[in-house]
Amino acid sequence: MINRRRFCVVFSAAVALIAASWATPAGAQGASAAQVAKPVTLPDIAIGSPKAPVTITEYASMSCPHCAAWGENVFPMLRSRYIDTGKVRFVFREFPLDLKAAGASMVARCIAKGDSEKYMAVVETMYKQLDPLIARTRETLTLIGKRNGMSEPEVAACATDQAMLDKLKADGQYALTTLKVDSTPTFFVNGQMLKGAMSFEELEAIIKPLLKR
Repeated sequence: MINRRRFCVVFSAAVALIAASWATPAGAQGASAAQVAKPVTLPDIAIGSPKAPVTITEYASMSCPHCAAWGENVFPMLRSRYIDTGKVRFVFREFPLDLKAAGASMVARCIAKGDSEKYMAVVETMYKQLDPLIARTRETLTLIGKRNGMSEPEVAACATDQAMLDKLKADGQYALTTLKVDSTPTFFVNGQMLKGAMSFEELEAIIKPLLKR
């Protein structure tokens, strides 16, 4: 079993590699819709019709209170009115701002096993437990893992999986250097970058004209 000390040391060192590699090169160009849509290293978490005329890609950190607030207050309306009706395809991508968020992202992926709906459900759970997730990361991730059929050693192994962490790092580097994502939440609506936790009304005002084209 990976103990608390090994968990923290291994994970802290690994995530430090992410931060060290996230440097924006001079002269980098802005993102295009094609660049946003380009497949990244980890499989995309996507819900909604692939044929939807509008694609919204969110970059979020599991330790971000603004992301959690948006997920609780805005996402349910976006889902019921636009995603579930086939008008919007929603893509969730991780942009961990710290080691706590990186660990949470990896555990969510281990729980979901490629099931986007299950992943989004785990994200919802994590956002609702944001304070304990930040204050007692290991214990909270272990509890969430156990509720979803994972043992404590499995959660620890997942949260320190170097191969997955390398992929998370690569995707974060692409988001930062190519797409210019430097804060969370950041959204792309058919390639248009929008920063911050927008209200549903603000987001809807952007979506509606795109549906008329």
